[in-house]
Amino acid sequence: MFGQGLFKGFKYTLKQFSKDKVTTMYPDEPVQFPDRFRGIQKFYPEKCIVCNQCANICPTDCIQLTGKPHPDPSKKGKVIDTYDINFEICILCDLCTEVCPTEAIIMTNNFELAEYSRDDLFKNLEWLDANDTNVREGNKP
Repeated sequence: MFGQGLFKGFKYTLKQFSKDKVTTMYPDEPVQFPDRFRGIQKFYPEKCIVCNQCANICPTDCIQLTGKPHPDPSKKGKVIDTYDINFEICILCDLCTEVCPTEAIIMTNNFELAEYSRDDLFKNLEWLDANDTNVREGNKP
């Protein structure tokens, strides 16, 4: 009786050795993400029309967006002044990217946001514009 259970366990263990490995040797090997993975946002300030839809739909109210009148009086609308996201409370829900009519904000596959200080999780317009790591192929301009 004891030998039969031991044999079953040993047989199962040997079978697992022949299967493909699922562990990735991160950070030495890149991680493969599914198509719908939601990472940190990338922002294109030249596309933004300051409509505030992203800030209005945000469930955690972590997006701060301000604009100023266009410097050329012959042109209508606003130009972006500030765009800040507080990643301390951002839940990466993708709602801000879905409502943007000009696709000025997109989700990337970048997920590494670890910081030593909570203050460093407050990202501004320049940082979001420079966030070009792991931009999805379908979202590149």
